[in-house]
Amino acid sequence: MTKPLEPWMEELLHGDSGARMTEKQARIFKAAIDVFAEKGYAASSTSEIAQRAGVAEGTIFRHYKTKKDLLLSIVTPAMVKLLAPFVVREIREVLDSDYESFDQFLRAMIDNRIAFLNQNRSLFKIIVQEIPFHPDLQEQLEHLIFSQMKGKLDAIVSKFKAEGKLIDLPSLTIIRLTAFSILGYVVLRDIVGRRDESKWDDELEREATINFIMKGLAP
Repeated sequence: MTKPLEPWMEELLHGDSGARMTEKQARIFKAAIDVFAEKGYAASSTSEIAQRAGVAEGTIFRHYKTKKDLLLSIVTPAMVKLLAPFVVREIREVLDSDYESFDQFLRAMIDNRIAFLNQNRSLFKIIVQEIPFHPDLQEQLEHLIFSQMKGKLDAIVSKFKAEGKLIDLPSLTIIRLTAFSILGYVVLRDIVGRRDESKWDDELEREATINFIMKGLAP
């Protein structure tokens, strides 16, 4: 049975950015996403990608000069034309809402990110695996996504700081500490929970993460 396309893949393949793809390019694109997500860029081979796409390996190199070009053809357009607006669009409701407490905001943010991960698992895995090793992608990700969210995140943090509900640290520091704690919970939830649900108490881990953040940021 054919694996259904994730929302971001559907938009990239059939939207304006994917309109010029040939049928073979589309097969290579989808096969590369699967292989990169499963094995990571370094452990992937163009021969396996070609096999999954049902094309000769030489066909890949007619469209993409190197394996790195193939990776960038997936990640860069996704970030530039789709991922940034897609992420910002998906999270805008959370950032535009009013919260009585910072932990209420954290719960909304966690629920939103888990939903995004569940719908866009392959892209998430590729970015998490590859961003640390590709400075050019790091710079684009920071510019395209974080820069668009920074102002609203700063407004939320500043509000609770002004109310005396958060420690008086620079807002960027609070955002960084909060983001890494949430990311750690969401990633481990996916890895451990999917592998063995009996080893993961999601309610306990979620509350522990929120309590950890709130105690660390308490004035």
